[in-house]
Amino acid sequence: MKKATVLFLSLVTILLFGVQCTFLEGRFGRFFEDPYVLDLQGIKSRGTIRAAVDNNSTSYYIYRGRRMGYEFELLRDLGKRLGVQVEFVVVGEIDQAFDFLENGKVDILALNLEKTDSREEEVTFTQPLGKMSTVLVSRKMKDKPKLTWEDLAQDTVFIRKGTVYKGQLCTLRDSLQLDFVIQEVADHEENLIDQVADGSIDWTVADKNIAQVNATYYEGLDISLKLSEEGQVAWAVRKNSPNLLIEIDSWLEDKQKRFIPDLYTKYFLSPRNNYYRTNSQFSSLAGNRISVYDEIIQENAAELGWDWRLLAALVYKESGFDTTAVSYAGAEGLLQLMPATLERFGVTNPNDPIQSLRGGVRYLQYLDRFWRERVPDSNERIKFILASYNIGQGHVEDAWRLTLKYGKNTRSWKDVAYFLNLKSDPEFYRDPMVKSGYAKGHIAVNYVRDILSLYHSYRTLVNP
Repeated sequence: MKKATVLFLSLVTILLFGVQCTFLEGRFGRFFEDPYVLDLQGIKSRGTIRAAVDNNSTSYYIYRGRRMGYEFELLRDLGKRLGVQVEFVVVGEIDQAFDFLENGKVDILALNLEKTDSREEEVTFTQPLGKMSTVLVSRKMKDKPKLTWEDLAQDTVFIRKGTVYKGQLCTLRDSLQLDFVIQEVADHEENLIDQVADGSIDWTVADKNIAQVNATYYEGLDISLKLSEEGQVAWAVRKNSPNLLIEIDSWLEDKQKRFIPDLYTKYFLSPRNNYYRTNSQFSSLAGNRISVYDEIIQENAAELGWDWRLLAALVYKESGFDTTAVSYAGAEGLLQLMPATLERFGVTNPNDPIQSLRGGVRYLQYLDRFWRERVPDSNERIKFILASYNIGQGHVEDAWRLTLKYGKNTRSWKDVAYFLNLKSDPEFYRDPMVKSGYAKGHIAVNYVRDILSLYHSYRTLVNP
């Protein structure tokens, strides 16, 4: 009996882990957990939609301080349609993305997913965003101008874990009676293509669009062997988010005529431009620099006690790293200081990046001292500082007084921002508690939100 039990357990182990191509390949859902529920109204109430994205040259990356990518631009437009901010969650593995959707860490999988029966048991797919086929990627062979599947011999094909490539390769291998080995790894398709190009591995599989873009970087790549014919790809949401699905499908229908094709051309049909953006030292994919001023930003951030990427996000928001930038109101330099502020903090040449940054940091230090006692928590205080930098501490202080008057939490940016938003309403800006009068407070609230969102992207994609 004991031997039979051991034999049975061994068989199960082999079935689960030792066989490459079986019916057990699909993911298993969590049947015993209560599903996470959050539909469109909940997302709007929260004010953010969380999207799982890839970090690669066509999906989401940083270039010269600016966020770019096909999925990034699509999601940003979707966020405007829904009236919410987009929170970008970078995922390394496909299975991880499905797990994140299931447990509520994301609300949408903004990945080019091919519909499969096993996936449709777990998620609901949106309308298709387009079509895609898959290809084998290898280096060109000098003695063989045209590759065939037999050239794989008994070699190993490395593929991204959790993709449909494994099933496609299994089908091909069985039908042609080949002997190659399939090895799933955590690396993204682009990382594997890099490894093919530098000779670390010989074979991988990628979506044709990604392979074509990379083939312009590496002239020695061969992507002639097609593994699958064109199939539809889509995004996915939880099954219990029907209203979100309806809204996304409606948005997709509106955008299919021009917006989506234009973005597709930008990121997939202009590969040379993409090459310069993604292979620059100022790209989060190839280097680890945000701007040419990183070193002096880092020095000044240390004076503030800030993560340098937060100060970089502020500089980008203010000037786009342009030392000659001048606003309509007369603000100048990297940190867009007004003439009175330039003089107050000792800046004689606003176009000098060192002077501009030093003057801006002195102003930020002043604002930090101004709010320190009222807002002891440094993470909350940064939001007060940023808003004050944008609109002036007098207007933020007015919102703080209104927060106090109405019995809300004066140490919470969320509560103070609520009243700052109301400073364009006569009922509030004429209140005796208000000293600085009318203000378009919502602009400062959005300013804080935008900088923190950009900082989150820098923190995710750029090393400290």
